[in-house]
Amino acid sequence: MIVLGIETTCDETSASVVERHTDGRGTILSNVVLSQIAEHTPYGGVVPEIAARAHVEQLDRITRQALSQAGHMFLSIDGVAAAAGPGLIGGVIVGLTTAKAIALVTKKPLVAVNHLEAHALTARLTHNVAFPYCLFLASGGHTQIVAVRGVGDYERIGTTLDDAIGEAFDKTAKLLGLPYPGGPHVEQMARRGDPHRFDLPRPLARRDNADFSLSGLKTAVRLAAESIAPLDKIDVADLCASFQQAIADTVFDRVRMGLAFFRVSHGTPTALVAAGGVAANFAIRRVLDFAAVEAGTRLIVPPPELCTDNGAMIAWAGAERLALGLTDGLDAAPRARWPLDETTKPPAAAAVGG
Repeated sequence: MIVLGIETTCDETSASVVERHTDGRGTILSNVVLSQIAEHTPYGGVVPEIAARAHVEQLDRITRQALSQAGHMFLSIDGVAAAAGPGLIGGVIVGLTTAKAIALVTKKPLVAVNHLEAHALTARLTHNVAFPYCLFLASGGHTQIVAVRGVGDYERIGTTLDDAIGEAFDKTAKLLGLPYPGGPHVEQMARRGDPHRFDLPRPLARRDNADFSLSGLKTAVRLAAESIAPLDKIDVADLCASFQQAIADTVFDRVRMGLAFFRVSHGTPTALVAAGGVAANFAIRRVLDFAAVEAGTRLIVPPPELCTDNGAMIAWAGAERLALGLTDGLDAAPRARWPLDETTKPPAAAAVGG
C-alpha cells in the first residue's frame, strides 16, 4: 500500500510517500519538510496568517517533490492522507483541501488524519511496535500520556491542565532573551548551568493522577529572573538548567504514575513511546528511560526528524487506517481542536492484533 501524506497543521509544510507492507512494516519512500522558522523568528513565535500563506505558496511544490523522490505519480498511489487537525485552522484547511482535490481527481481514497494519532502511531512505522503501548506525547501544543490500544483506540491517562511542555520551554526562552524556537536553546544553555541554583517547583509531584501543570513553573522562572535582574550569561545558564531539571523531574514523576495506571488497566506495556518535539531533549529522554526500565519495559523514541511534525507520520497513519478499511468523505471537516480519544475506531474484528 502506497500512501501520500500531507502535513500543514503548524509551521512545517511537509509531504511524504510511505509504503505499508503486507506484514505491517513500513518504509518511508520520501519525506520532504520545509520549515518556516525564518519567517516566524522575528515575531518570537508562530504567526497563524504567515504560516497559512506559506503553506499555500509551497505545498504544491513540496507534494510534487515528495512524489518524484519516491518514484511515484498521483495515479500510482493507493490513497492520500492529510492532517485534518488539531492545529492552526488556516494551515489545516490548506492541507486538507489539497488532499481532497487530489483524491477527487485521482479517485483515490481520502483519509483525514488526526495529527495526534499520527504522532501516536509513528513508533509502529519506525520500530514496528505492537499494541498496547504507553505514549508520552509532548510538543509545543500538547502534553499527554495515552494508552495506545490499537488504531483509533486510545485512552487518555494524563494531560496538561494548562500549558504544554514545549510551550513552557519556548516561553522560558523568550523570557530569558534566547532565540526562537526556544526549546533547543534552553537545552544548550542548560548544559553550562547549575541545575540546583534556583529552587523551582515540581508541579503536581506525587499526586495520585498522571496530569501535568506548567503555568506555576513558568511563573516561578519569571520571578526568579526578576529577583536577580539584570541577568548575565551565567544567570541565564543557571535558570535554564534549573528549569530543565524541574521539567525532567516532573516528567519522571508524572510518567511513572501514568505507567502505573497503564499496568492496572492493560498490563505491562510493550513499550514506553515518546513522541513530539520535546522527545528530542536529552534530559527528558534520560528520565523516560529510567521510568521505562523501572516499569519493566523499553523506551522507544523515533528519530528526531520523525518526532517533530512531518508528512511521513501522516502518510503512515493514513496507511494504518486504510488497512482497516477506514476512509473519509470529501466532506471531512478541518478541526482546530480534535482530542485523540475522539478518533474513529475500526470495527472490533479489524482492530484485533498488533
